[in-house]
Amino acid sequence: MNTARPHDASGNTAGKGLLARWNALADLLNRCIPHDLLALAGRLGIAATFFYSGRTKVEGFLTVTDSAIDLFTNEYKVPLLPPELAAHMAAYAEHFLPLLLVLGLATRLSALGLLGMTLVIQLFVYPDAWPTHLSWAAILLYLAGRGAGVVSLDRAFGIR
Repeated sequence: MNTARPHDASGNTAGKGLLARWNALADLLNRCIPHDLLALAGRLGIAATFFYSGRTKVEGFLTVTDSAIDLFTNEYKVPLLPPELAAHMAAYAEHFLPLLLVLGLATRLSALGLLGMTLVIQLFVYPDAWPTHLSWAAILLYLAGRGAGVVSLDRAFGIR
């Protein structure tokens, strides 16, 4: 019984034909799902996550609530910072940095700021929530590494 794999005209085995088709599909996906689309979706998605979290800490226009300070006092317990300062810093960062991401302005710096927050949350607040934090980190690392994309103020101002 002949167990040899069939060859195509170029001498490749049939398995390499499958590889060529798979790679052609990958090339098509690369063209259909460009960086600019990934960056825009990532910016909007992660911005919403942090912005809505920030909204739970304030009332009105960025007035940090007593319940947010209580949360930082009794549950979050971020080391090295007084709870009142930590609550204010988190509330402001969760509003300002997502706004910058939506605008695509200082995208890399904003993504790094939110990545820092994510690391603090992971290490000191909710260490068991690593799957969620890893998904946030993946998006933020992509934005920090690749930038905002074409639909951004970074691009309009020539900021890489």
